[in-house]
Amino acid sequence: MNTKEKFQAHMKIHAKIQKWGNSLALRVGGAMREIPHLKEGTDVDIEITKDGFTVTKSKKKKHFPFKESDLIKGLSPETAHADLLATPQPNEVEQ
Repeated sequence: MNTKEKFQAHMKIHAKIQKWGNSLALRVGGAMREIPHLKEGTDVDIEITKDGFTVTKSKKKKHFPFKESDLIKGLSPETAHADLLATPQPNEVEQ
């Protein structure tokens, strides 16, 4: 059974939270080091609940090719066609 096959199923591992400098740490060792797609430097998200926490690999953030400031550079009410925007009616606006 290779590493990938081993980690497709649910796994439960006992570990101990230890002091590491001025912090507490949960070390990723033993079988947990073989988890596919997790290695040193991997960004993770930690979800905290009343019963503990869950660590998952962060999803890649989308990088857009343009910044908003570049897209609106030189934009004016005329070039944005502001005259074509509808005027909100009184019943559409929270008062």
